[in-house]
Amino acid sequence: EVQLVESGGGLVQPGGSLRLSCAASGFTFSRVVMNWVRQAPGKGFEWVSSITGSSRSTSYADSVKGRFTISRDNAKNTLYLQMNSLKPEDTAVYYCSTSDNTRGQGTQVTVSS
Repeated sequence: EVQLVESGGGLVQPGGSLRLSCAASGFTFSRVVMNWVRQAPGKGFEWVSSITGSSRSTSYADSVKGRFTISRDNAKNTLYLQMNSLKPEDTAVYYCSTSDNTRGQGTQVTVSS
């Protein structure tokens, strides 16, 4: 059974940083492209970032490019999202997902002064 468990969210002031983690199990993590997506209050899902199994290639939404960094540790079956220079518009529930859109329960990120 595929399981994805996100953690690391919280309340942070504008300009602050957070590091999200996603613990994966139930599949061969190192072979799978992994993604971060988010859902702001009252809005649909927004793709944030993706990383290939080997970490050779990453991609980012324009809204987070230069501020967020995706990474993974295949030995630990864990996906990360380092978020710097956070803005109020980054407030959302953040989910890690596989390519078939399997997601975890999400972790809330709130950026507010």
